[in-house]
Amino acid sequence: MSSRKLTRGVLVTALFFGALPAVSFAAQPADPARAYADLTAQATKLNEEVLRAQEDLVLRRAELERASVDVAAAQQIERQAKSDEDGYRGQVDLITQASFEGARFNQLSALLVADSQQDFLNRLEMMRVLASDKADSLARLSGAVEKARQAHQAAENSRTRAAEAASAAERLKADLDGRSRALQAQISEVRAALTRLPAPVVNRLRDPGDRSAVSVPAGTAGIALAFALAQRGDEYRYGSTGPDQWDCAGLTMKAYASAGLNIPRTSGGQAAVGRVVTRGEVRAGDLIVYYSSRSHVAMAVDNMRAVHASTEGQPVKIAPIDAIGPIAVIRRIEG
Repeated sequence: MSSRKLTRGVLVTALFFGALPAVSFAAQPADPARAYADLTAQATKLNEEVLRAQEDLVLRRAELERASVDVAAAQQIERQAKSDEDGYRGQVDLITQASFEGARFNQLSALLVADSQQDFLNRLEMMRVLASDKADSLARLSGAVEKARQAHQAAENSRTRAAEAASAAERLKADLDGRSRALQAQISEVRAALTRLPAPVVNRLRDPGDRSAVSVPAGTAGIALAFALAQRGDEYRYGSTGPDQWDCAGLTMKAYASAGLNIPRTSGGQAAVGRVVTRGEVRAGDLIVYYSSRSHVAMAVDNMRAVHASTEGQPVKIAPIDAIGPIAVIRRIEG
């Protein structure tokens, strides 16, 4: 291969990063353009991992909050059930005490001590009422005891879920912190690699490209595309969602939000919304997700071009769809 073709390949790699293996840059790289492309690919993947970890942490903390609310509710039910149990137990104790103090009768004793037939009938009725009251009180006590047992178990289960959610949130937070530190280190390397690029390459990277007026379709997709196109020339910044700095998924998310449609924050999340379309079916507003890691996303301008926030050192710009990187999936949000 000629040196001219090799140089051209290097420049294309620098302009449109691809998923490449990790490389150590302790020493001055022999090929600054290749080093820059490698590092931006790694940083983009790390950025996606950080964003996904942030989403997971939000979900875990919401789960913890729900579990904490459940604990409080279960404890309140448990306290009420215990109070009911104590009340019914007291009723049973009173009836039992009355029985021991002379209220325990049988038909023979009632007959022997009765002064008259009516007195005998009154005593029998008293025995029936006492027996009925005791049976009812025992039944209510039994129900209250079971309810208290179930309430206690529910409270214990809620406490267990809350503890598990808290532990999971702590692990996710530690993981997120580690990934964030790795991302910041990677960004520093990207910026250092950028300073090693020849001035013509840097100028080409920073060129916002075509900023001419583009016709967009009517409807949600057209509104979203118009928003994305209006950001051409804005700076790329890992983790940013505007208004003047963007990462790839931050741009597409806000673009569709401007049209009144909420889509996930990450490119991985956006790879699952809407419906799948083929490369030949691509039209304005479609989301094109790149790399097996699904770590980059662009928005189709038409069947040949897409607008995207590409990577550090490059502004939001229009680029050929197939030159941005290997396509993982294409999703249509509207229609």
